[in-house]
Amino acid sequence: GIRLAPKEKLDIPVLFMPAEMKIYKTVVIIHVMRENGENWPYKVTAKSNTDSNRNVTVAENGETLGILWIYPINGTPEAPQQKSVVIRCQARQRLEQRVELLLIGVMPGATALPEAGNSAVADTDESSNTPEVTDGSSATLEFLYELQYQSDEIRSQLESLVGMQLVEKEWDTESRIVTLIFNVVFAPSKPMRSEATVRIQCTAGGLWKFPLVFIATEPEVDDVINIEAVGLNKESIVGFKLTSQTR
Repeated sequence: GIRLAPKEKLDIPVLFMPAEMKIYKTVVIIHVMRENGENWPYKVTAKSNTDSNRNVTVAENGETLGILWIYPINGTPEAPQQKSVVIRCQARQRLEQRVELLLIGVMPGATALPEAGNSAVADTDESSNTPEVTDGSSATLEFLYELQYQSDEIRSQLESLVGMQLVEKEWDTESRIVTLIFNVVFAPSKPMRSEATVRIQCTAGGLWKFPLVFIATEPEVDDVINIEAVGLNKESIVGFKLTSQTR
C-alpha cells in the first residue's frame, strides 16, 4: 500500500539479528502495481523471456498485473571484536610465535572436528591442502582465513615481513569452541609498529576477526667506533662501510 510518485525514492530497511553463528538466507520481494488498478499491456506468452516471466504477475487476460523485484539476502553473523594479539620482535631478528585463536559459538552440522583450509596466506591467493580429520562423521566444517591490512601503505610494510600458517586445530563439542593454532613469522628490518587483522570465516556461517599488532623494537648496536687521537689539534680519521639491505 505504499504510494510512490514519479522519480521518488523509497528506502527499505533490513534488520539482521542473528541468534547463532550460521548462515541466514532470505529474500526481499518488491511488488509494484499501477495506482489506478490498470494492467500493463505487455502479455506473457510461452515465447516470452524466462527471466521476465519470473518477475511479473499476470492477470486473467494475460496482461501484466504487477512487476516483481527479487533481492536475495545472505546474512553472515560476525563475532564481537576480539582482543589484540601483540607480536614483538627486535629489528633485524626473526621471530616464530604460536598464536591460538578461539572461535566461540561454532555451529557444526554434526559432531566433527572442523577441517581447516587456507584461502589466503598473508593476503595472497595461494592455497594449502590440510588433511581432513573427523571423528567418524561425514560432516566437516571448513574455515578460511586471510590476513588483512588497514591500508596499502601498511600492506607494503608488512607483506614481505609477515608469514602466517595454520598448524593445528582443536574442537570442543561441548563448549562449541574451535581453537585454531597458527605459526606466525615476523622478520622486521627496522623499528616499526603496524596493525593487521586475521579474518576467519566458517563455510557453515560465522565470521571472526582478530587484530594483530606487530612491534619491532630497536636493533642491537652494530659496532663501536673508536677514534684514537694522533695529537692535539690534528684530525683523526676512521672509515667504516654501510651495506644497504635493499635496492
